[in-house]
Amino acid sequence: MAQARIASMDQFRGYTVAGMFLVNFLGGFAAVHPLLKHHNTYVSYADTIMPQFFFAVGFALRLVLLRRIEQAGRRAAYLRIARRSLGLVLIGVIAYGLDGSYKQWAELAELGVSGFFAESFWRSPFQALVHIAVTSLWVLPVAALGWRARVAFAVASGLAHLGLSEWFWYELLHERRVIDGGPLGFMTWALPTIAGTLAYDLVTLRGARAAIRPLLGHGAWLMLLGYGMACLTQGGVWAGPPFVEPWHEPDLWTMSQRAGSLSYLTFSSGFSLAVYALFVWWSDLRGGRSAVFSTLGKNALAAYLIHMWVDQALGGFTPRDAPLWWAAATFALFFWLTLRMTRYLNERELYLRM
Repeated sequence: MAQARIASMDQFRGYTVAGMFLVNFLGGFAAVHPLLKHHNTYVSYADTIMPQFFFAVGFALRLVLLRRIEQAGRRAAYLRIARRSLGLVLIGVIAYGLDGSYKQWAELAELGVSGFFAESFWRSPFQALVHIAVTSLWVLPVAALGWRARVAFAVASGLAHLGLSEWFWYELLHERRVIDGGPLGFMTWALPTIAGTLAYDLVTLRGARAAIRPLLGHGAWLMLLGYGMACLTQGGVWAGPPFVEPWHEPDLWTMSQRAGSLSYLTFSSGFSLAVYALFVWWSDLRGGRSAVFSTLGKNALAAYLIHMWVDQALGGFTPRDAPLWWAAATFALFFWLTLRMTRYLNERELYLRM
């Protein structure tokens, strides 16, 4: 059984958290480059960050599940991870809140129980933590199986999402203005999660040096496949390549984080594999370490929650039309405060894990 911590994954996870800080804080400023913003019509740098979280989750899920099965048996292992995922759903709902705001009791009473469940879970709750938890539950039945079963599950899940999008979901998700794929997003967020489980196998079974080539090769193939799907937009066009603003109207084939589209998450799964390969080379083979990435990677959930609170505290001093120098200065303060608070927890071995 592989070691509990793998240096390249800690560094990769820390990089992803740092990237999240960058795009979440700076993305709202008008003066910031478009690649740091979410556009929902093509893949920007900002859009590569969230899939990497799912990739890291899949990697850790495979590691923990196999170890738990070995230590405590299959039933106990699956129940433990299911409980942890449900706990993360609860944390996410508390952190994000529900849709709706009711100033008078009559409004809430008129909504009723059925109205509450029909109207409260479209946008606000379904953000990163809840998506991660639900997706983990979705892929859990296959997470310990062989690679063929996991790949088949990812393909089936993605195609099912595509069919539902064609039927009704693509129009409805835009009508409801969901975030990151909304309630059905787990079906395509499964792709980078499964990719993470496969990367774990490559690194632990083949070793770091032998894993780099297949990580890069499979990553390149998936990126090309995702872009090929995007070229089915509007019945078949020469779609704008990733990181370039498109010149055509979007549809369900377009790379879109809001839609959680199949093309977007196929491309992003490949991109995550390729980025992780660089960390395997840099960290596992060359011994490279970043103190910032180490701090954030070892306590990612705590860092995520802290960054939300610090962002909220600084929100009144970050007008969207501020000049670039002010955006950079406030980001530096935001990043330093979040990093320092996370490091404080790490120094006292206070790790928040689900």
